[in-house]
Amino acid sequence: MNQRKKTKKSIPLRRRSRDPHPDPHREREAGRYEHPVASREFILDTLRKRGVPVEESELARLLNIKPEDEEGFTRRVAAMLRDGEIIRNRRNAICVVEKLDLVRGRVQGHPDGFGFLVRDDGGQDLFLGPKEMRELMHGDRAVARISGTDRRGRPEGAIVEILERGQQRLVGRLHNEHGIFHVTAEDRRVNHEILVPPNEVSGAKPGQVVMVELVAQPSKHAQPVARVVEVLGNYADSGMEIEIALRKHTLPHVFSPAVEQLCAKIPDKVTDEDGAGRVDLTKLPLVTIDGETAKDFDDAVYCEPAGGGFRLIVAIADVSHYVKHGDVLDREAASRGNSVYFPRRVIPMLPEKLSNGLCSLNPEVLRLAVVCDMRIEADGDIGAYKFYPAVFRSHARLTYTEVAAMLDDGAGEAARRHHALLPHLRNLHKLYKVLVKARTTRGAIDFETIETEMVFDDKGKIARIVPVKRNDAHRVIEECMLAANVCTSHFLHGKDHPMLYRVHEGPTPEKLSALREFLKGFGLSLGGGDKPRAGDYAKVLARAKDRPDAQLIQTVMLRSLKQAVYSPDNKGHFGLAYESYTHFTSPIRRYPDLLVHRAIKAALKGQRYEPGSWHELGAHCSMTERRADDATRDVAAWLKCYYMKDRVGETFTGSISGVTGFGAFVALDQVYVEGLVHISELGTDYFHFDAAKHQLMGERTRKRYRLGDRVRVKVVRVDLDTSRIDFTLA
Repeated sequence: MNQRKKTKKSIPLRRRSRDPHPDPHREREAGRYEHPVASREFILDTLRKRGVPVEESELARLLNIKPEDEEGFTRRVAAMLRDGEIIRNRRNAICVVEKLDLVRGRVQGHPDGFGFLVRDDGGQDLFLGPKEMRELMHGDRAVARISGTDRRGRPEGAIVEILERGQQRLVGRLHNEHGIFHVTAEDRRVNHEILVPPNEVSGAKPGQVVMVELVAQPSKHAQPVARVVEVLGNYADSGMEIEIALRKHTLPHVFSPAVEQLCAKIPDKVTDEDGAGRVDLTKLPLVTIDGETAKDFDDAVYCEPAGGGFRLIVAIADVSHYVKHGDVLDREAASRGNSVYFPRRVIPMLPEKLSNGLCSLNPEVLRLAVVCDMRIEADGDIGAYKFYPAVFRSHARLTYTEVAAMLDDGAGEAARRHHALLPHLRNLHKLYKVLVKARTTRGAIDFETIETEMVFDDKGKIARIVPVKRNDAHRVIEECMLAANVCTSHFLHGKDHPMLYRVHEGPTPEKLSALREFLKGFGLSLGGGDKPRAGDYAKVLARAKDRPDAQLIQTVMLRSLKQAVYSPDNKGHFGLAYESYTHFTSPIRRYPDLLVHRAIKAALKGQRYEPGSWHELGAHCSMTERRADDATRDVAAWLKCYYMKDRVGETFTGSISGVTGFGAFVALDQVYVEGLVHISELGTDYFHFDAAKHQLMGERTRKRYRLGDRVRVKVVRVDLDTSRIDFTLA
């Protein structure tokens, strides 16, 4: 906030209070601004004590605002109005929002025209009917009052004021109906038709995908108006689904000239100066083990026997050596939060010079690393460990397939090609078996999920979708990374240094109660009382493993848990059964890992790394992770629709993967595509949704469709516009 600029209008000040109450946060404000003014807390407290709406000039008098502080005070009031902490009434007096029984939050639109106000205070969302949504768009921030309840018992909201517009640019398809151009947004939560004047279409043709910039927001009496700022091309063009997803989810995908200029100044190779003061591991046969298509290698491993146990070295690319706190590279990496992996295309967190070059642990070239050097006992417990900066050389770039083949056949082609490395890989495999036993003893949950991969033809379209088979090589690397992450968390915690933990909380009381009720119907019970542990979940999964309904039970148990997030508050990792856990092993593609690297380096020097608010960073990194997941999910859904568009009329077998009030989702065997059987297609009966039992039950026939049930379906419709596939029961 720059409080030194002159405003066009000053506040007419009345006689000043001779005995103002001191601002308890004045010292904090003085540390932030050259000309500090009353803090938000002090302003709110003053308004509350006054007990009535207050004119701005009167508020300035109450706060003893000096003439030189008028501009900063005006800007502070404007910011509080924008954030919905205060509001002006019809007489232009300032009121505290909470005193008016108003709630503020962000608008979440729905494709069917209604929406919700997701409250800032975490209270129950307010339902916003189509009439209220007429002047709102998905993403807006607003203040509302509770106006009643809808027919489903949900609190309804009436908008009092729109605080901030969430949409400035949108991607969508251009249409021309009777000479009137309009755009339908790709984000279906934006339900408005966006008008485009004929002189603002920038040469785009009807049906093409365009990026528009809003020049007029919607109101109660008018639709939004926009102008075309970018023509992306035709809807079915190869790669268009990714271009749409990038813009729909506001994913940064072009590096600025400033970033490119800074990258150009970085040497192409590790210099002698870079390696000074580091531990030399160049002679140690560290190797990278990744997938066949991987291009950025951020971890290398080595293992040797040590006194009845093992010495494990995990070397992680030292990205923090090149990306300095606060520089343009750092700001860009923070904005992106993580790399985004689409089929056939990656949007990297860092420019290629770093992500595929200097920070990628390519074979037979010098690289810088931050090393976690561990002693692991014969029972899998981690004993002593240490961190240090190192310089090393990867002795081979190996793939999971190669390593699995070498471990399986020590005389095979892969083993002969890398014969010098085979003993070290066998040591890694022995260590893996020890760590897996410790994992089981610890009680970590091992959910069995099927990951898939899209195989494309020469034209860039899906030829088939295949399952990704995990082998022991995958698991070896996974256990090594887990061990390094645990040591990192323990090290920084022991140094009393803040960090972003990887937090995975257990079930809420409501979800736990629903899960117990569900399991009771299957003759199963979950131990642990009000606070079950991961081991309690693992025991239920073990008991259900050979049952025909095992997949159903696993799915419901998985859905009872919260989503993992980044937070400076250590609440443990429920799924992995760790009391403390963080991410250290992927600084090329995850910003939280880069922050952790800087924290380690600072702690090693007896210093503290202060990047700003750790809570804000955690919330931001969690958001960028969800944003990437949403974008990749959209792209996969569209590609699967394109894959299935020529298979309308075909019949498949599958399992019910989701049950809702409007139907059942079915995941097809072998094809690995999901579609919807609408409730109207389930039969001539009234079907009622039972959320607790994850089923739809027929009122007359008592026929039920439950999560995990096997069904045979026919593909009846594929809609590329909505990325939706519809089935009927065969």
